[in-house]
Amino acid sequence: MHRCTSVCPYDCPDACGLIVTVDGNKAVHVAGDPSHPFTRGTLCPKMAHYERTVHSPRRLTTPLRRTGPKGSGQFEPISWEEALAEIAGRWKAIIVEKGAEAILPYSYAGTMGIVQYDALHGFFYRLGASELDRTICAPAKGQGFKDVMGSTLPTAPQTAQDSDFILLWSIHMLATDIHFRHDVEAARKKGASVWCIDTYRSRTADMADRFIGVRPGTDGALALGMMHVLDRDGLADKTFLKEKVLGWEALKTQVLPKYTPRETERLTGVPADTVVELAHAYGKARAPFIRLGSGQSRYRNGAMTSRLITCLPAVVGAWGKPGGGLLTSAGASKAYQREFIRHSDWKKMGTRVINMCRIGEALTQDDSIRSLFVYSSNPACTAPDQNQMLNGLQREDLFTVVHERFLTDTARYADIVLPATTSLEHDDAYYSYGNYTIQCGWAAIPPVGQSRSNWDVACGLAKAMGWDEAFYQQSTHDLVEQLIATTAKWPCAVDQELLRSGRPTPLTLPADYNLTYGTKSGKIEIYNDALAPALPDYMPLEQDAGSLAFVNAPDMRILDSSFNERDELTKDRTMVLFVHPKDARRYGLQDGQAVILQNERGEAEFTVEISDRAMPGCVVSEGVWWRERIKGRHSVNVLTSQRLTDEGSGSTFYDVRVDIRK
Repeated sequence: MHRCTSVCPYDCPDACGLIVTVDGNKAVHVAGDPSHPFTRGTLCPKMAHYERTVHSPRRLTTPLRRTGPKGSGQFEPISWEEALAEIAGRWKAIIVEKGAEAILPYSYAGTMGIVQYDALHGFFYRLGASELDRTICAPAKGQGFKDVMGSTLPTAPQTAQDSDFILLWSIHMLATDIHFRHDVEAARKKGASVWCIDTYRSRTADMADRFIGVRPGTDGALALGMMHVLDRDGLADKTFLKEKVLGWEALKTQVLPKYTPRETERLTGVPADTVVELAHAYGKARAPFIRLGSGQSRYRNGAMTSRLITCLPAVVGAWGKPGGGLLTSAGASKAYQREFIRHSDWKKMGTRVINMCRIGEALTQDDSIRSLFVYSSNPACTAPDQNQMLNGLQREDLFTVVHERFLTDTARYADIVLPATTSLEHDDAYYSYGNYTIQCGWAAIPPVGQSRSNWDVACGLAKAMGWDEAFYQQSTHDLVEQLIATTAKWPCAVDQELLRSGRPTPLTLPADYNLTYGTKSGKIEIYNDALAPALPDYMPLEQDAGSLAFVNAPDMRILDSSFNERDELTKDRTMVLFVHPKDARRYGLQDGQAVILQNERGEAEFTVEISDRAMPGCVVSEGVWWRERIKGRHSVNVLTSQRLTDEGSGSTFYDVRVDIRK
């Protein structure tokens, strides 16, 4: 029995350091690594027993071929040689008949390791397949930050320990960024106050000193209302604005006058007195810190909303103050140069690009896609407009291959299923997008059964297609070593030997990283003439049909649809719907009652919980559940839309209206 270090591979900003105890070929215990500078030895409930996922009796251990109807989950085992030969043969025939663009890869962040995330990009570029625009998470948030701050590195989360006012904005920290709580509590011990702004009172809001409920999609108006009060009441940092900011005077005279506290209340539902109180608490703080989540970005106005919130630290001069600033997503990914894995140089000019948020539309409204290769994702569950997605997967003329660890909702529709490794069974290099730590995760155990990593599948497919590039003769260890070497380009020295050892490796930030700005002007750009509009302003949402707003928030037990394989996490309290008491009376609802939410895209069954966690006029559910975990055929994404955000072509998962019936 021995212990080794590893990394949590899931799509979470923390990228926890792990200590894995191995007995023979089996991981028997997983604990947090106390040497990690951000996660500091603690794990979320999901990862606390990661060995139960790794060695689950549900694990797929051999390739499978479909024997029953699509969606039935009826398969027979086959060998890897048979599986790869069949895939290559079908693809070669499709290319002859329809061209390579009739093949589409679909993946996202089922693993955040760089090698495994990027492993098949180059393969499909080389093949000439249609490209996938991977925008399902929160690109609008990143674009909104970039519109103001350019390439400036966001504030490190540990900075918040020295803040006296922390604003958790549109983030369920306990579900999606749990280790930031260490920094919040450290600041609290020094006297900091903690406020939370969200569309419902989450468990994170419960731990805040103050909670402010905002009407869905109106966070940008709230930011403008705060700026109006900051200017009106002399709380703006005039010196900082004059020296470091472009466009404040124009915003102050052309935009802010209309966002009075009373008008802000009309738009957002936040009482006018609370708008003033919030602005004063923020403006009078010595070093206010905003931890900005992704929820506000998942509306049609998501980029503009994020842009407006990003302006706030500039108005009060929070940048550069010890403890002050704003964190969207950390820039640790920039420590690695990954293009040698992605091989964008293999792209074919003019190749069709399909946005992953519109995969259902692509599969049902155009039969030119004849093969779908899904890995590191579960679109039957997680993609918007579930009815259209499932209709696409049911097509008999669509040859679908799924590389997975479990028989997910998507895998049930596959023609060929390939068993995938977990992060403890392959090598990779990792970064956090919520803090400035990088790490290598070397394989702790051999692959379970006949499972193979994304990279090994890429190499196997290349061989089956008859390719002989030396690129596909490399091991994952070779690629990780090359990634380690690329960290020499980070602006400060990286301890490559520490990184190579598999231990958490903190990235040193330039001393002036939050005092100099990576914009065209060299200033914070409230005014940005490359954008339309050049000055940010609130973009109201068009009102869709439906009497209630619907928000599907993260659940603390799962991550997107990952961890649904664990009975102890997911057997109870799925598809629970928080309904405000006023709305419960309006619709005659009782606790525990089954209801249907519906809109033009479909309907799903929920169980009512009458609670003031929800705001009047908005119903809330938590989690994205496999269909075996729910009542009825459809989960929450039967209600969500394939439309995109204003910038970044991101998802609009929270921009939903519904009607309710018993």
